[in-house]
Amino acid sequence: MARKTLRGIRVGVLATDGFEQVELTLPVRALRKRGAQVDIISLHKGHIRGMNLLWPGKKVPVDETVHKARPKDFDALLIPGGFVNPDSLRQSEDVLDFVREFDRHGRPIATLCHGPWVLVSAGLASGRKLASWPGIKDDIRNAGGQWMDEPGVRDDRWFSSRSPLDMRHFIKGMVQLFEEFAPRNHPVEKRSRWGRWLFAAVLGLVAIRPARAALAR
Repeated sequence: MARKTLRGIRVGVLATDGFEQVELTLPVRALRKRGAQVDIISLHKGHIRGMNLLWPGKKVPVDETVHKARPKDFDALLIPGGFVNPDSLRQSEDVLDFVREFDRHGRPIATLCHGPWVLVSAGLASGRKLASWPGIKDDIRNAGGQWMDEPGVRDDRWFSSRSPLDMRHFIKGMVQLFEEFAPRNHPVEKRSRWGRWLFAAVLGLVAIRPARAALAR
């Protein structure tokens, strides 16, 4: 069982329809196992659908829209990739403003694959080292960044990887980054199993007593 090293950290996941499914689901699972509160922030309410390369994947529920979410309410940010997801995100001024303010506050950001597109369009890539899907290396270079062909790249409070094939490196680097820099402003409510067990036991006793009384007659 993973240690709860991210307890008290609220992570925003910036994604919309067309996200690469494993680039969202696997990091989110790892974050929650370590005690983080994770919320999906998107362009619209309801659900967003993932992709498995070119084939439709599963839907995930949206917790907040980027139009109402406030960067100061989150301690760390995850931007998954996919062909469509980051391209849609970077066309939203609300998304770009959200990311700019998030970075201005010095909060940690983890991204992979096509996700760095959002950082490029936000004007934040200049002078930064980034790993990404090779298809967008020219975008990073043209924005003044340094593209790195490595499974994981740490640049100050950013961590980036090339693709889902680097997932092991990405999750490890993301967790270490968030442990080090996320401010832990949001204690996660403890949900004790004892309360549920006690409630179930009380219900069981209530049901058993009439049965015993009937047998004793």
